[in-house]
Amino acid sequence: MSEVNIEVVEVEKPKEMNFILGQSHFIKTVEDLYEAVANAGGDIKFGLAFCEASGPRLIRYAGNDDSLVDLAKKNADSIGAGHCFILFMENSFPINVLNNIKNVPEVCSIYCATANPTQVIVAATKQGRGILGVIDGYSPQGSETEKEIKERKKFLRTIGYKT
Repeated sequence: MSEVNIEVVEVEKPKEMNFILGQSHFIKTVEDLYEAVANAGGDIKFGLAFCEASGPRLIRYAGNDDSLVDLAKKNADSIGAGHCFILFMENSFPINVLNNIKNVPEVCSIYCATANPTQVIVAATKQGRGILGVIDGYSPQGSETEKEIKERKKFLRTIGYKT
């Protein structure tokens, strides 16, 4: 029987920075994700890294901002799970690029898309490492009231996400 060790890896990033963590399956992921984000429009700055799970098993990377690429590489190395990718972005929100990313043929799943403090739960065996899930932000402190429902609806309209 194989032994499994469970680790908690903190995603290291500036407090308000958005990122997307997912799983993919092929070396082509880096170039296709680059195109998906670049084609989302706007002045998006981004860096992404992908942990190759076979062959030379390198951290593959791309982006249009060196500091975000370095941040992605650092976090990909810390997580170290085969076929995971992490994308950090500025001047954009995950909602602006998420469908483009989901439509990349190599993308298998998205673990989270957030600016919250995030912990990645990683299982490690003799073979390698895999992501079991994520802790995205904090636990709820109760249910919203009628006042908070009105505030939520007003906020979404104020920022232009609802009419």
